Amino acid sequence: MSGDAPQLPARPGWTFLTHHGHVLLAVAADPEAKVTELAATVGITPRSVLQILKDLEDGGYLHRRRDGRRTRYAIEPHQHFRHPADAHREIDGLISLFTGSAPPAEEDAAQGT
Repeated sequence: MSGDAPQLPARPGWTFLTHHGHVLLAVAADPEAKVTELAATVGITPRSVLQILKDLEDGGYLHRRRDGRRTRYAIEPHQHFRHPADAHREIDGLISLFTGSAPPAEEDAAQGT
């Protein structure tokens, strides 16, 4: 069986982060990623990603900006978590934990700082 592809581990029944958290982290890692790329990274459908991006935008966690035919996402890192137990914390801590650095606030990114 040396020519067979290696077996992938079974997908776990639950994870610590929701799909919303995974999409947020994927956008933080690549703000210019296409919806299909985000879907592949997170392991969900492009339609689900679009709904999550809308939820995150409606919640003030990110903003969309069109650059020609491309969409660029800017995360608002000083937003607080939604769950009451964590509402005193900002999402930049989560993002920096997974990416190594917090994204700049949208106004900082626009100024190039």
